[in-house]
Amino acid sequence: MTRKLAAFGVISLVAPFIIAAVPVGPATAIESAGSIPDMAGSWSRLTFGFEQPASGPGPIGRFSRAPNTGGNFNNPILKPEAAAVVKKRSEMLRSGEDYPNPSLNCLPMVSPYIFRVQEMAVLQKKDEVLLLYMQDHQIRHVRLNGTHPAKVRPSWYGDSIGHYEGDTLVVDTIGYKLGPNPVLDMFGSPFSEALHVVERYRLLDYEAAKAAQERNVRDAGPVATEQAATIDENYKGKGLQIQFTVEDKNVFNTPWSGAATYRRAASWVENVCAENPHEYYAGKDTDIPKADRPDF
Repeated sequence: MTRKLAAFGVISLVAPFIIAAVPVGPATAIESAGSIPDMAGSWSRLTFGFEQPASGPGPIGRFSRAPNTGGNFNNPILKPEAAAVVKKRSEMLRSGEDYPNPSLNCLPMVSPYIFRVQEMAVLQKKDEVLLLYMQDHQIRHVRLNGTHPAKVRPSWYGDSIGHYEGDTLVVDTIGYKLGPNPVLDMFGSPFSEALHVVERYRLLDYEAAKAAQERNVRDAGPVATEQAATIDENYKGKGLQIQFTVEDKNVFNTPWSGAATYRRAASWVENVCAENPHEYYAGKDTDIPKADRPDF
């Protein structure tokens, strides 16, 4: 089912998502001061997977290059209990069944799992940076030049504070809510209440950003098309790279790092979870929700 949105784009109802696309152009930061880098605008990436760091431990990776084999539960950075969780989730995938995860179950995603969402928008304000994601209206609020409270109340996206270091926006997040099935990455790694993530956002020259994306397709591909995110191939300006470091003493034996590289998006696309029994219940029928009385 497709219907036109006058002068703005197209809305498509595609289970399990409702997808809406709106053309965008280069954006300008809402607030700019001095040497603060202008990262404002809409950004897209090509794959769901992470990029490996230049050195040191990285994401646990896939069990094999074959599709739907899950994460590498033999990776030594995993503690035994976490390795058992990854192994169980991998076995589910190899049997043809998806394991419960935020994307499948329409739940908020923690960082860095949220980088699987292929399009994001950055809004820079004087005291805050907003990070918007194309899937399920997810928004993260980053308080600038603040501190974490002495007692953090756990929340889906955690408590994020940020500051600028030259040309880099540094975001520090703690206090994540676990939810029913904590998933940290595309490989099925779990996380605990001890999760601490530091993200470093910086602009990259066009050639460097393009090369990073192409390398990621080779290493973590293929190119994903399910979310309908697109890159403006005519835009030769700077790209945006997020380098992140993960610490969780209950899950990993050591901190590890990764990256996600974006280029300017051709349009702002929104994917919204929609009820889809066959998608969410592995081919099994479930009753369609019914209201006892009209809403209006």
